[in-house]
Amino acid sequence: MKRLLPYMKDYLGYAILSPMLMILEVLADIIIPYLMSLIVDVGIKNQDINYIVKVGIAMLLAALLAMIFGILSAHFGARAGFGFASRIREEAFVKIQGFSFANLDQFTVSSLITRLTNDCNTIGQVTMMSLRIAIRAPFLMLFALVMSMTINASLAKIFAVSIPVTMFFLIIVMIKGAPLFKKMQTSVDRVNAAIQENLIGIRVVKSFNRQKHEEKRFGKRNDALRDVILEAISLVITLMPILNLIIYSTIIAVLWFGGQQVAAGIMGDGELISFITYITQILISLIMISVFFMQLMRGMASINRVKEVLNTESNIRNSSNPLNELDNGSISFKNVCFCYPGSKEKALKGVSFNINSGETLGIIGSTGSSKSTLVQLIPRLYDVEEGEILVGGVNVKEYDIEFLREQVAFVLQRNTLFSGTLRENMKWGNEKATDEQIIKALKIAQAWEFVSRYDDGLEHRVEQGGENFSGGQKQRLTIARALIKHPQIIVLDDSTSAVDTATDAKIQNAFKKELGGITTIIIAQRISSVQEADRIIVMDGGEIESFGDHNTLLKISPIYKEIYESQQKGVVGQ
Repeated sequence: MKRLLPYMKDYLGYAILSPMLMILEVLADIIIPYLMSLIVDVGIKNQDINYIVKVGIAMLLAALLAMIFGILSAHFGARAGFGFASRIREEAFVKIQGFSFANLDQFTVSSLITRLTNDCNTIGQVTMMSLRIAIRAPFLMLFALVMSMTINASLAKIFAVSIPVTMFFLIIVMIKGAPLFKKMQTSVDRVNAAIQENLIGIRVVKSFNRQKHEEKRFGKRNDALRDVILEAISLVITLMPILNLIIYSTIIAVLWFGGQQVAAGIMGDGELISFITYITQILISLIMISVFFMQLMRGMASINRVKEVLNTESNIRNSSNPLNELDNGSISFKNVCFCYPGSKEKALKGVSFNINSGETLGIIGSTGSSKSTLVQLIPRLYDVEEGEILVGGVNVKEYDIEFLREQVAFVLQRNTLFSGTLRENMKWGNEKATDEQIIKALKIAQAWEFVSRYDDGLEHRVEQGGENFSGGQKQRLTIARALIKHPQIIVLDDSTSAVDTATDAKIQNAFKKELGGITTIIIAQRISSVQEADRIIVMDGGEIESFGDHNTLLKISPIYKEIYESQQKGVVGQ
């Protein structure tokens, strides 16, 4: 918890008040059995009604105070515990936002979701229990033990047997339970992964009629989680009867030996009753401690998982004096090599080329030729392993990361829109963008033709993931969102694949007219999308096979010529 305690700062007052009030509640609970013994041994024995009434009122007041202290302690404990967890969750979320793509590759998305939700909730519960049960149980046991020894020290020797036996079984359960709870959280990750993957791809699942297959796959992971949970719960199921046996055995022993003392006149009836109550409180305290430690073991597993996120440093960092100025959008790759984390095979091998500011560069090649990998290195979504990349004549590592990414607008292969309105989605590119600027960008991206037909225009609702738009519409909207940034460089990563050729041609023409000073990189499968580019790179196996304009490549590049001829045949066939 040492690593996480600073996040308790805003809730320190609640964290102090909760245990203090819990101690007061324990004191009120402890005095009630003692007052009850006075009623029996003094009031009833002497048939003193006034005494019984006075002590009874005192018992009621003690119970009332215990209730008030308990409610306030629970309230403050919950505020501190779950407030603390919310700060940790917020910090972990912020940390993830700063991760590089390589860092994100270390964690699965489902695992990160579990860590931010399930694990953080567990930390909140454990913290709340630490402020309440972890305080109540020891103090209740200590005070009850003191009171029982005050009543009858010789009879209290029974605890010398019952408490060590109880602790012995608690330790065994904790040793066996710790790895189970860690395994349980991992199983939760796997179940979440199956759920997430299925729900994201539910349309594909249905179109291939693979519901039964997905049900079986989910069932295996779900059953594995169930088995781990049952294994962990079985420890509790085994522990509880043992603890009950110890409690009842202790009570029987007290009744046996205490009854003899009552019969001999050494001990009062009321004292025996209160002594049994204190025994129950002591042994219940042990049960509470066991429950707390069971939850604590699960909490420790969650704490370690969250700490893995918080302690992970992005492998992409700013230099000591990062630059915040970019003269132009020229790009140079100098003998660049790169391989993905965990892979020994290089995705890019000795890539070198130069493009001038304001030029349009096309990139084409077969699937898996590392076209997308190439452009992801420009805004430092990944960092190169060998060689260097220059933007505006300066190594990209010298720029402030946020500034660099503001200068590079990216339209990725997977077009993601966020729930809200069209206006809100467009302002991802520029929070201060006016409606006129948004409409202009939509027109360049050929999206205004369908947006203008909506009665509510820019206020049109976007469902989660943009599911209420077609693939082509989403592509055009994400292009418009990128244009609103007014970047020095814009990268279109196969961003018109779902757009018909006529609309694609309109987009390219609009780019020529409107993006004259912006360096444009177009990754495409269709040669028609890149043939008007100033120069074109042909990628093959992570290397540049050829580099030149359309006419040059038709002469020198067998790959480019083959792609062109196959696509031309397709056009003629249509």
